[in-house]
Amino acid sequence: MPATVLTARALLLDMDGTLVNSDAVVERVWRRWAERHGLDGDEVMKVVHGRQGHASMAILLPDRPMEQNLADNARMLAEETADTEGVVPVPGAPQFLASLARLGVPHALVTSADVALSGARMAAAGLALPEVRITAESVGASKPDPEGFLKGAAELGVPAAECVVFEDSGAGIAAGRSAGMRVVGVGPRAAAYGPDAWVRDLAQLRVSDAGSGLVRLHVEP
Repeated sequence: MPATVLTARALLLDMDGTLVNSDAVVERVWRRWAERHGLDGDEVMKVVHGRQGHASMAILLPDRPMEQNLADNARMLAEETADTEGVVPVPGAPQFLASLARLGVPHALVTSADVALSGARMAAAGLALPEVRITAESVGASKPDPEGFLKGAAELGVPAAECVVFEDSGAGIAAGRSAGMRVVGVGPRAAAYGPDAWVRDLAQLRVSDAGSGLVRLHVEP
């Protein structure tokens, strides 16, 4: 993709794969889960990124009662929260968040993780949690449903069309699009889903004040 310049009044930020590289943990936990259920680990990994765990399980085990998925998901969340080995910031994430704070850009974390997991992973990566956070507890539907992004925009008091989403997964990009927002794809997974702009990581992004309450995003793939 060529360089892209976007302007926005607010940014909505996914966590895993966007601000935090937690792939090592996700691989460990979900491949163990796949083995327990006799599923192909590679096929499982194609589904789980961006979604809440119970939503992934509903796709992978369509005949299993949702009550079992929810109970299994609670165990998985606890397992993931306790395992932060290999959790690191996505390159450029500390500088990106610092620039948003310096410029006073309204922004929110919108993640499929719950409060405990998002706090553990952001801390492990050495990143400050945004003041506004939409977590698994905040929504009734997992990405690709747009509920989380729409709630984030509402809490920031900014119309959806004036928000830009940062996402790494197909489910997240679809959620941002369904919310009527423009989407910057971050990392290798995102490129295949046709975001409005794409970066290898957040080090490829420059943020500046565009005046009149707008922020300018210069996206260099």
